[in-house]
Amino acid sequence: MRNNWSREETIVAFNVYCKIPFKNSSKTHPTIVKYANIIGRSPSALNMKIGNLGRLDPELKKKGITGLVNGSKLEETIWNEFHGNWNDLAFESEEIIAELQGKNIENKFQKENFPEGKDKLQIVKTRVNQSFFRSSVLSAYNLTCCITGIKVPELLIASHIIPWKENKERTNPQNGLCLNNLHDKAFDKGLLSIDTDYKISISKYLLDYEKERAELYFSNFDNKKIFLPDKFFPKREFLDHHYSKYKNNEYN
Repeated sequence: MRNNWSREETIVAFNVYCKIPFKNSSKTHPTIVKYANIIGRSPSALNMKIGNLGRLDPELKKKGITGLVNGSKLEETIWNEFHGNWNDLAFESEEIIAELQGKNIENKFQKENFPEGKDKLQIVKTRVNQSFFRSSVLSAYNLTCCITGIKVPELLIASHIIPWKENKERTNPQNGLCLNNLHDKAFDKGLLSIDTDYKISISKYLLDYEKERAELYFSNFDNKKIFLPDKFFPKREFLDHHYSKYKNNEYN
């Protein structure tokens, strides 16, 4: 009978923790079943491990959600190693998952032709991290646009608060917002922002644009609070960075 979890199995569990809404975790959840099969554990065991990791999440504690009471020292070690070190977690966990399936991590992106050499590894890492970021952000918001409440996955984007190219924490789910295509574009262009109280601010340009229209797309959301995620709350320092540039018209 297997009892002790390995470092690799615990890293995969942390990966799964990031990819599913905590309140939806169960032994019958398709993602739990899938990854339990990959690591050779029962869905019940993996679901329990997700609960153990949840007890370490400060955002869940703030909401009165404590996860399971008991847990191992290894869970704390992995949490402390990777929470805040998202680039390494994303790539190492996905590499372990690929190896357990007898695959090369490049197989996740079969349609792409990667160059050989050092550039190839960097591009693969970027693709892996982008995929992890998207999964983590969308699951944190329960596949719901945080401005409009739209729940159509095909229309949703894991939008970076601080752009990918400007931020070393580019894979950090707390640097993400779940937005629909339209509001993602407006946010990216600085036509709307979100302050540190999680209130939406719509630019005068868009408010004037909608003055004589139905006000469906932007005006209705001005000064309203976003829908907050279950975990990985957007960091206030990231929001402040975007909001300050927005207020100073630095996106023009």
